[in-house]
Amino acid sequence: MHAFLKSEQKSDAKKLAFANEIKKKRQQIDEFHVDFIKDGVLFDTKSRDPNRPSIPEFFKGRDIFITGGTGFMGKVLIEKLVRSCPDINRIFVLMRGKRGKNVQERLEELKNLPLFELLRTTQPKLLEKIIPVEGDVTELQLGLSPESLKSMENVSVIFHAAASVRFDDTLQYAIILNTRGTREVMRLGETLKKIKVILHVSTTYCNIKSKTVKEEIYPPLADWKKSIKIAETIDPYILDILGPKYTRYMPNTYTFSKNLSEQIINDYKERLPVICFRPSIVISTMKDPFPGWIDNFNGPVGLLVGCGMGITRTMYCNKDNIADFTPVDVSIKAMIVAAWKRAIDGDTKELPVYNSSTSTIRQISMEGIVMSAKDLSENMPLEKMIWAPGGSIAMFRITNFIKTILFHILPAVLIDYGLKLTGRAPFVLGLQRKVYNANCALEYFILNNWKFLNVNFLSLDNEIKEKDIRDFHYTDFVQFDMMLYLKNCILGGKRYLLGEKDENIPYAKANYEMMKKLDFTVKATIFLVIFYFTVIHYDCVGIFRKFVLEIFALTK
Repeated sequence: MHAFLKSEQKSDAKKLAFANEIKKKRQQIDEFHVDFIKDGVLFDTKSRDPNRPSIPEFFKGRDIFITGGTGFMGKVLIEKLVRSCPDINRIFVLMRGKRGKNVQERLEELKNLPLFELLRTTQPKLLEKIIPVEGDVTELQLGLSPESLKSMENVSVIFHAAASVRFDDTLQYAIILNTRGTREVMRLGETLKKIKVILHVSTTYCNIKSKTVKEEIYPPLADWKKSIKIAETIDPYILDILGPKYTRYMPNTYTFSKNLSEQIINDYKERLPVICFRPSIVISTMKDPFPGWIDNFNGPVGLLVGCGMGITRTMYCNKDNIADFTPVDVSIKAMIVAAWKRAIDGDTKELPVYNSSTSTIRQISMEGIVMSAKDLSENMPLEKMIWAPGGSIAMFRITNFIKTILFHILPAVLIDYGLKLTGRAPFVLGLQRKVYNANCALEYFILNNWKFLNVNFLSLDNEIKEKDIRDFHYTDFVQFDMMLYLKNCILGGKRYLLGEKDENIPYAKANYEMMKKLDFTVKATIFLVIFYFTVIHYDCVGIFRKFVLEIFALTK
């Protein structure tokens, strides 16, 4: 299994050698002067100002405003700020009513998530610092009422994490939410007298025309002002027809609209203290507040769970492509550190850019993830398994098409037919349709490879004061055990996505053994049937032998 992992957990000596290698690279690029190495991680003591406040000291008494607080990264950000900066004054979270629930009800749902269990059991009163603010990123002025704006007049830090990450959004909706929403956040920032920093969450994939993505703002794909005007005025159907040419054939509206958003913050850098923070694919927590928490099937976690359930049998991609993913708690800690640094650096017109990615240091291939899913499923099988765990990489489109028919569609039809016969609702074919559509949406990204340079991101960890290392040091992913992390990912998928309990693992193992026997039986039966009809019933071997002899006879 470990043959597929490009780097593994190192011994102390190897950690030190690796740290020295990183030290050399940083000195070449940024002329860093590293004084000492602790636990295999670099710390630049000369870059620290002893008079700087610690991170909790900086956030003490401050009002924070967060957009996207109900999204995956937003939830982890809120939990981390409340728990590790307990003297924070208030955290205003932009919310809207949804599915018949008002913002207060949605906040209570948020607080009751497993993510907040540590806070609920140890410091429940801190959760009262989270204040819901009714609004909507798709509206002008973020849909904030005058009363809400008045209550937020002391806000000094903004984390703008709201975005639609759907790849199939219409161009109009993507621009309104992701691009115009960013402009509205900037306009809000200009009205706040105490504003110290605005951190914009972008994505490493918004500049994918270049195979090597640097930590800098790239030339715009379009004029963001005109794009917003077009989205506000032109008929959405016409815009969708013109979309591919207008977006310069970007793979989807999400990456295009996020590219425009970066242009907005770049234009505002002279007026506001802004940061561009680009995460790659963000998945399960590594350890903070506990390992494995996740609330979506995005990225490698979806692949691990899909293979473990027996749903994903084939995937069209380059098996050697590197899966660039980042544990969400790593990105969140870095975001907080970046905001703290930008604020205490004071009045500077620079726009710091951070690529929060890990593939330059820790690498695992797409094939490695599939093989990991197979191996992990033996020890931690899923209760909701519908077939024996499996999965393989198809390097060619036609191969993937044939495998999809044989291993996805036909078995789904048979299983659904069996469910109908037993009086249960069929669902497998619909599930496979979703898997297929998801793979089509991701095709551009899993067939291509990028290198995300992340010197700024790694170097940022050197800014942390000694007293903040325990709570905010984030480059420990350099040494973490990849197999252990993937194990926690699939455990988190069992617990938080599928709702399975750890005590039911013996039942799941028994089910796994049954599925393996069933899989073997079905495959053996199909082989015997094919053998019977081709060899015995139709004597295809004899016919082929006769054909070959006739060919030889004709050539004499």
